[in-house]
Amino acid sequence: MGAGQIPKRTGQAVTTASVTTLIDNACTLSEFGIVVALPEELRTLTSHKIQPGECLQLGTLWIAHSGAGWQNAEAAARLLISKGVKGLISWGCAAGLSHTVKPGNLVLASCIVSDNQTFDTDTLWREHLQQQLSALNDTQIGWLFTSNKLIGSSLLKQQINKQSQAIALDMESAAIAEVAKNANLPCLVIRSIADPVDQDLPLAVLNSLNADGQVELPRLFRHLFLHPWELSGLIRLGLHFHAAQKTLKTVAQLLNLHQLRIAT
Repeated sequence: MGAGQIPKRTGQAVTTASVTTLIDNACTLSEFGIVVALPEELRTLTSHKIQPGECLQLGTLWIAHSGAGWQNAEAAARLLISKGVKGLISWGCAAGLSHTVKPGNLVLASCIVSDNQTFDTDTLWREHLQQQLSALNDTQIGWLFTSNKLIGSSLLKQQINKQSQAIALDMESAAIAEVAKNANLPCLVIRSIADPVDQDLPLAVLNSLNADGQVELPRLFRHLFLHPWELSGLIRLGLHFHAAQKTLKTVAQLLNLHQLRIAT
């Protein structure tokens, strides 16, 4: 996507009345589906283990563990829709694209941008959620960019920010939003910043990821043995990721998600 070339908004074709009815239910997130890419992100929602590509019903809420990337997220979103969910949520960590967002900051995306599409999240739902999360400091509202590949370079993150005006980056949200749009369902993005815009991802991480976006420890340790100077960057990234996880756990607690039990 060239500088200044922002795709035309496609939006969410869901009526205000339908969303209002859902929000008026006992829980704002009742009967919705959440897509989570990584097991570390899944643990911020529940202690139950879900295999990649599968989903679990907790109360009236469905959670799908997708694995990283567009195709995995799209498949998970379709799986949730087959369960009858009333809306989709993209949940997890994100990279910062702007100096206005720091590790641990919560981002509720107002718009999701990819290389060739733009999707608005549901305004009414997002604003209602903001009210529920008013106790959180440093919540950011802005655009989120979804990339079809892992972006590890600080320079590339800054270029994406300049071109798209997005403040955060992930690899799944646009795929989830597209599935929601095609099903005429509302979509929401709840992401917490892990790596900031000025941090390059350590090569130890980039060279240790498998197809599902998970770090394979033997490859990580082997890389660190050969490149011990990367350890400090890895520790810094771990601290940032911990801050992002802590924020997501707080959000789950404020929304009472930790109290949900497996449906019988």
